[in-house]
Amino acid sequence: MLPWTALSLALGLRLALARSGEQRGLPVSAPQGDLLFLLDSSASVSHYEFSRVREFVGQLAASLPLGPRALRASLVHVGSRPYTEFPFNRHSSGEAVQDAIRTATQRMGDTNTGLALAYAKEQLFAEALGARPAVPKVLVWVTDGGSSDPVGPPMQELKDLGVTVFIVSTGRGNLLGLSDAASAPAEKHLHFVDVDDLHIITQELRGSILEAMQQLRAYEVTSSSIHLAWPPLLTTSSGYYVLELVPSTKQGAVRHQQLPGNATNWTWAGLDPDTDYDVALVPESNERLLRPLHLRVHTLPEAGPERIVISHARPRSLRVSWDPAPGAAAALGYHVQFGPLRGGAAQRVEVPAGRNSTTLQGLAPGTAYLVTVTAAFRSGRERALSAKACTPGGERARALRPPDPGAAGP
Repeated sequence: MLPWTALSLALGLRLALARSGEQRGLPVSAPQGDLLFLLDSSASVSHYEFSRVREFVGQLAASLPLGPRALRASLVHVGSRPYTEFPFNRHSSGEAVQDAIRTATQRMGDTNTGLALAYAKEQLFAEALGARPAVPKVLVWVTDGGSSDPVGPPMQELKDLGVTVFIVSTGRGNLLGLSDAASAPAEKHLHFVDVDDLHIITQELRGSILEAMQQLRAYEVTSSSIHLAWPPLLTTSSGYYVLELVPSTKQGAVRHQQLPGNATNWTWAGLDPDTDYDVALVPESNERLLRPLHLRVHTLPEAGPERIVISHARPRSLRVSWDPAPGAAAALGYHVQFGPLRGGAAQRVEVPAGRNSTTLQGLAPGTAYLVTVTAAFRSGRERALSAKACTPGGERARALRPPDPGAAGP
């Protein structure tokens, strides 16, 4: 039997053994991660409701392993402008975090949640404020369900960056809108609870947060690569990891990678676009049994140029620039085709990979052109975008212009 085949067959056995080890109460690693509480502190929330939410968040914090080498917490208010009650590096103990939550005051103002979410994204990844790279990120948003500005786009940006989003609504929110905003599956990450019954979900939410902190997660996903990160489960001396990547397409080959015990991230490159991949991380510990971590990731589709910019227009030349699509696979090269809109021979210019502009020469003055930029990918596919461009009249226009009757003679 081939070694990697034997390893694949052993994954199921390792999972079963790990589960039995958990049932026997074997120790697990202390979770590490950054936890941001986002509280609706606007005038749409009564003082009584805010006090009950503040009490709930304090109880939730008391049940979590907070500390410099465990979970770090930050609290941000939603109002007319977002406000940081305390950043990740402000408090070094769970007791200090609880005291800070207990003394937080309501900010009032409008419910600009979208603005606060964009602000929260900066906080979650700002190392100057105590946020740590390569650790899990969790956002707990407690809201009455309303917002004065759009929530969807900034929330999606957070989730695209690998942030796990939990939402607690005190009962007056749109189910479909909040379900889309929360991480999937919504039934695990979205809670509708009366403000006087928030204590009912404390233990369940605690368990979900700790589970999210121990998950394998993907971020910086492009059409050809996946960046993976996981909590530190091993050390260099206690074992090693085995990563397995299985494409959903039958034609794709299964890939494996062995990593040292102090590794917490890895990038798979050279992947197929628009494809599902199943990832398994197997911690091989020589001290205790640890369960494998699993994740399904979908690579982005290949995408051509997003925007064409025409500049430096001259009677017989102009410059064409374009923006590659964010996250798209690097193109093998581009070709730019251009020709007069009113008919005439089209010309083609080749542009090498890594460049996103070229100057078109030999044009006719005062002429409208159709310019098409096409990106070629290693899959053999091409993606194109077109734009109109016009050269100024130049010398030809001046030659045809009638003389000014008021001009002085020689």
